[in-house]
Amino acid sequence: MTLFLAYLQQVNIGEKVQNAPDKGYEIGVFIGSMLPFVVLVLIAYMIYKFNKKRINKD
Repeated sequence: MTLFLAYLQQVNIGEKVQNAPDKGYEIGVFIGSMLPFVVLVLIAYMIYKFNKKRINKD
Protein backbone atom coordinates (compact mmCIF):
# COMPACT_ATOMS: atom_id res chain seq x y z
CA MET A 1 0.00 0.00 0.00
CA THR A 2 2.83 2.40 0.85
CA LEU A 3 4.51 1.76 -2.50
CA PHE A 4 1.26 2.56 -4.27
CA LEU A 5 0.91 5.85 -2.40
CA ALA A 6 4.53 6.76 -3.10
CA TYR A 7 3.95 6.13 -6.81
CA LEU A 8 0.91 8.40 -6.81
CA GLN A 9 2.81 11.20 -5.07
CA GLN A 10 5.72 11.28 -7.53
CA VAL A 11 5.93 14.62 -9.29
CA ASN A 12 7.28 15.11 -12.78
CA ILE A 13 9.24 18.34 -12.35
CA GLY A 14 10.17 18.54 -16.03
CA GLU A 15 6.51 18.53 -17.03
CA LYS A 16 5.67 21.20 -14.46
CA VAL A 17 8.46 23.46 -15.74
CA GLN A 18 7.36 23.04 -19.37
CA ASN A 19 3.78 23.96 -18.52
CA ALA A 20 4.81 26.84 -16.24
CA PRO A 21 3.02 30.14 -16.86
CA ASP A 22 6.17 32.21 -16.16
CA LYS A 23 9.75 32.04 -14.81
CA GLY A 24 8.61 32.66 -11.23
CA TYR A 25 6.81 29.33 -11.21
CA GLU A 26 9.99 27.57 -12.35
CA ILE A 27 11.94 29.10 -9.48
CA GLY A 28 9.21 28.05 -7.03
CA VAL A 29 9.31 24.46 -8.28
CA PHE A 30 13.09 24.40 -7.85
CA ILE A 31 12.95 25.80 -4.32
CA GLY A 32 10.13 23.42 -3.42
CA SER A 33 12.12 20.43 -4.60
CA MET A 34 15.27 21.46 -2.72
CA LEU A 35 13.62 22.59 0.52
CA PRO A 36 13.07 19.12 2.08
CA PHE A 37 16.72 18.22 1.49
CA VAL A 38 17.96 21.48 3.02
CA VAL A 39 15.73 21.06 6.07
CA LEU A 40 16.99 17.51 6.65
CA VAL A 41 20.62 18.66 6.37
CA LEU A 42 20.01 21.45 8.89
CA ILE A 43 18.34 19.07 11.34
CA ALA A 44 21.23 16.60 11.01
CA TYR A 45 23.76 19.40 11.61
CA MET A 46 21.90 20.60 14.70
CA ILE A 47 21.83 17.06 16.13
CA TYR A 48 25.56 16.72 15.40
CA LYS A 49 26.44 19.99 17.16
CA PHE A 50 24.22 19.14 20.15
CA ASN A 51 25.83 15.72 20.61
CA LYS A 52 29.34 17.13 20.13
CA LYS A 53 28.77 19.69 22.89
CA ARG A 54 27.24 17.06 25.17
CA ILE A 55 30.22 14.72 24.75
CA ASN A 56 32.76 17.50 25.36
CA LYS A 57 31.08 18.43 28.67
CA ASP A 58 31.67 14.94 30.10
